[in-house]
Formats: sequence, C-alpha cells, structure tokens
Amino acid sequence: MTAHRILVALTGASGSIYGLRLMEELVQRGYLLTVVASESGQLVCRDETGLDLSVDPLAATSRLQKHLGVKLGVEVVAPDDLFVSSASGSAAPHAMIVAPCSMGTLARIAHGVSGNLIERSADVVLKEHRPLLLVPRETPLSQIHLENMLKLAQAGARIIPAMPGFYHKPETIDDLVNFVVGKVLDQLGVPNDLFTRWGDR
Repeated sequence: MTAHRILVALTGASGSIYGLRLMEELVQRGYLLTVVASESGQLVCRDETGLDLSVDPLAATSRLQKHLGVKLGVEVVAPDDLFVSSASGSAAPHAMIVAPCSMGTLARIAHGVSGNLIERSADVVLKEHRPLLLVPRETPLSQIHLENMLKLAQAGARIIPAMPGFYHKPETIDDLVNFVVGKVLDQLGVPNDLFTRWGDR
C-alpha cells in the first residue's frame, strides 16, 4: 500500500514550532511529507526556531531532514513552484495542513485566490474534497477573520486554532505544543497520545 502523502505548509504567523512538531509526528508514522513555507513563513521559522528553509529546495530539504532526524520521506518545495504535484487535482495530496496559518493566507484561501503554491494547493484540496486543516495563530480576531474562518468551515476546511488546553496540567512549552499538535492529528484520524485526554487523569 502506498504511504499517504501530506502537504504541510508554514506561513508568516507566529508558531512555526507547531508545524515542525507536527512533521516529526507524521514522518515517524511513515507519512510522506511535502513541505512548503511562504517567504514570510521562512522568515518566522528562522527567527523562532533557527531553522532556515529559505535556501534552495534541495538544501532546505537536507536541513529539514536533519532537524527531523530522518533521511527520507520529507521534501521541501519552493512556494512559487506551481509544477509541484499538489498544484493539480490529478495529483492532489491525501491531506493538507497549514500550521501556523496567517490571517492573510487564510483570507486568500477563503476567497479562492491562488497566488502561490500554498494557496493553489489549498484550493485543489478543497475542490477534491480532501482534508484541509488550518491552524490559525492570531489574537484578537476581527470580524473579517471570523467571517473568513466560517466561510472555510462551510467549504469543508477544518479550523484548529492554536489554543492549548490546561486541564492536562502542562508543565512545559512542549506540553502546550503537543496539545495542539495532538488535536491536529485527531482531525486526521491519526492515533496519538500527545496529551492527556479528558477523564484519563
């Protein structure tokens, strides 16, 4: 059976750690990952984590593989490369996750604007009825933000805000990150024990 291929996108919102932690979990489970970071996402990722994905895709792939501790299963592609398979409905990924998702990216996806690979791939995933998971990281939220999220939810996207819970008594930043990543994996149907479930304490 062919391994599922998932597109993971990082955009310019704060919270690159969510996307990177999610990649760790998925690659460990044998998923094939195509990774794309917007120009703003590259800057934020480098600033917040020290990982530079702004170099050419081959070098970025090598850096990301080293960061994740793997040699296969991960490929970084350029945000302006519309020849990547995920840009076409004939080769759509099994699922797409934008983590973190900026309000600008969310707005353009909501209105069908396909100016780069992230936006085009999201459009493809929606039209092909594949899972599109968005992890917005913004506060406070304006009426425009909320209307765009509602529009996307009505179109079939799943909105998973980076809102960690506290009932599991987190002790570290990793605990808070794992809570959100665990919720994303839940929406993908991927079993995980990244956080203590309600009633399991």
